[in-house]
Amino acid sequence: MSKIFIIGLPRTGTTSISVALLEMGLKVAHTAFTKKAFEMADAISDAPCFSDYVHLDALFPNAKFIYLTRDTAKWVPSMTMLLEKMAPHLEPKTGKFNPILKRSFHHTFSLTFPLTEDELINCYLRHEQAVFSYFKGRNDFISIDISESGSLLKIKQFLGLKAQGETDFPKLNVGRNVASWQEYKHPNKINSNLAGPEHRKYFDYLLTEHS
Repeated sequence: MSKIFIIGLPRTGTTSISVALLEMGLKVAHTAFTKKAFEMADAISDAPCFSDYVHLDALFPNAKFIYLTRDTAKWVPSMTMLLEKMAPHLEPKTGKFNPILKRSFHHTFSLTFPLTEDELINCYLRHEQAVFSYFKGRNDFISIDISESGSLLKIKQFLGLKAQGETDFPKLNVGRNVASWQEYKHPNKINSNLAGPEHRKYFDYLLTEHS
């Protein structure tokens, strides 16, 4: 199967679609920070996919891309809550998060937090417009809102998977919960920091070539 990249922003349903893909039998990484994690996973969501989709398109020419859209009236308060929790750990020098995660967030949002509602909406729209412009006219790209009825069925059809079973996505990370992925147990989950022969190397050397 071709690689699948979920390139919607955080709080648009990346956990829900990741779990749904696990249940379809795919190996899934919700965030991936090493070359080995990208190699082992069938599908990767969240950081750094939402910031690096152009580079990943060059690295994986047969990949499929799924953009998740969400009503900004619902997305903004959810994203504000998430950034409040993450901000201390996103600090470029002192933050404890993986450097690739920090780069991905700062590339898409800002070097300084918090962000106002208008600033967040501008980030969302700028990212969405860039994605739609880049993938315009391509059949390896789909945009969905996972809250819409039948959205899971559309994804199954897009990926060429059997349409049996559920047709709508599971609702995860609702409200202030941001840990549903960590709590979800499944043998097909791929560790974001999976180490291989090149240890914890990402694709940075290839990303530079494609910049």
